[in-house]
Amino acid sequence: MNSDVQIAGDPLAIPHLMPPPAAHPATVAEFAGLARTLAADRAAWAHLVRYDAVSRWYHRLRTGPGYEVWLLSWVPGQGSGLHDHGRSSGVLTVVQGELTEAGATASGTVRRRLGPGAQRVFAPGYAHEVLNDSLEPAVSLHVYFPGLTEMPMHRPQAAAPQCVPGLGGAGRIRTALQGGS
Repeated sequence: MNSDVQIAGDPLAIPHLMPPPAAHPATVAEFAGLARTLAADRAAWAHLVRYDAVSRWYHRLRTGPGYEVWLLSWVPGQGSGLHDHGRSSGVLTVVQGELTEAGATASGTVRRRLGPGAQRVFAPGYAHEVLNDSLEPAVSLHVYFPGLTEMPMHRPQAAAPQCVPGLGGAGRIRTALQGGS
């Protein structure tokens, strides 16, 4: 007895035999793919980007069932501070410029330079800091699932943190985690 695939030949050549594409992402890989697809479509977001010397600029680009997508810009020196995303998982994708991500691990602080196209996937409770320590502005795209409802700030684990004035007068903590003095 012949199967439908044997009769039809290559199932990719006959679209009606293929399963329908997912209407919305449901796995980490699908969310990372969504982020890559949106990042590649510069015409959909480039005209929205603004740069703010006082604070990071952000714009909610899209929402879907259980997720949201944010576009952020970072001028040199701007950072997020050490934080997590509560119960949300996420995908950070650099679309322009370069960012540095610093996160604490059991063996110490890990710093990663992220250039255009670089992605970082994180689970709920993952604490990190994102910083533009380059000389050029940067833009990143963030997918959160479920949508972002909280962003708890953390105290740096390094000894003797010092407050650096700036970013809207609130100051921010700069420590060895950021490589700062």
